[in-house]
Amino acid sequence: QVQLVESGGGLVQAGGSLRLSCAASGSTFSNYAMGWFRQAPGKEREFVAAISRNGVMTNYKESVKGRFTISRDNAKNTVYLQMNGLNSEDNAVYYCAATARSFVETRQNGYAYWGQGTQVTVSS
Repeated sequence: QVQLVESGGGLVQAGGSLRLSCAASGSTFSNYAMGWFRQAPGKEREFVAAISRNGVMTNYKESVKGRFTISRDNAKNTVYLQMNGLNSEDNAVYYCAATARSFVETRQNGYAYWGQGTQVTVSS
């Protein structure tokens, strides 16, 4: 079992930056690949970024490439999402998720563990 707690969300102006964190507990963090997903009002939850167990491999939603960076610190049991150049399309609740799969997973149903989410609001 893995417990995940996100933090770092908030209100930011368009063009600004935020760094989300997701702290994991309950199991060996380095045994899990991690992902970030988001859900905007009235829309389905979607994939944003994912990272392999050792942090070497990453994958991103096309629209966030070059603006968002996923990283992890296995010593701190934490995964991060650095978000730069935020715009109104990034308004959403952001969730981190963990999977025991050995590859970088982009599908929601590939993740067994989810956090409660953190709200990101971008003002124009």
